[in-house]
Amino acid sequence: MDKTYSTTADWFDREVDMEAFRDKRLGDRLRTLVGQLAGAIGDPIPMACQDWANTKAAYRFLSNEAVGEGEILAGYFKATRDRVAAIDGLILVLQDTSEFTYKRSQPEKIGAIGRTPVGRDLHGHLEQRTVCGLLMHASLAVTTEGLPLGLSAIKFWTRSKFKGTNALKRHINPTRVTD
Repeated sequence: MDKTYSTTADWFDREVDMEAFRDKRLGDRLRTLVGQLAGAIGDPIPMACQDWANTKAAYRFLSNEAVGEGEILAGYFKATRDRVAAIDGLILVLQDTSEFTYKRSQPEKIGAIGRTPVGRDLHGHLEQRTVCGLLMHASLAVTTEGLPLGLSAIKFWTRSKFKGTNALKRHINPTRVTD
C-alpha cells in the first residue's frame, strides 16, 4: 500500500489501462494530455497545451466518439479495486454530486442543469436564465483513518436527459428498496 509516484509517467502507467482504447493512438494522446494538464494544474486546456496544435489535438481527443469516461477511467477503477482489496478492515464510500456550471450563449449545446432567477423585468415579472453545465456524482473509497483509496464510481449527466422525473416520483416510492 506504500506506493509512491515519482513522476506523472509513473502514475499514468499504474492508473491508466492503455488497452481500454480500441486505437493505441488514443491512449498515446491521453498520456500526452495528462502530462500537459499535470504540468499546469488549474489552467484551462489552451494554457496547459501551450500551442494551437496541442490544444486542437486535446479537444479532438475529448470529443472523439471512441473516447468516454469508461475508457479513460478503466485502469483507475482497477487500481482503486486493488487498493481496496489490500486493506484489512472497513472501507467507507463517500458520495457527493457536484455541478460544473458554464456561461454559454447556447446552453443546449452543453446541457441544462436548471434555471435560476436573475431579476425582474419592467413589469415586475421574475426573469430566469438557464444554467448550463454538467452534473457529476462520485463515490470515493477511503479507509476509516481517512486515507483516500480512489474513486469507486462516477457518473456525468445533464438535466436535459431527466425531464419528467418529478412526475415519475409521484408514481413510485423512492425510499423503497427492492431486489
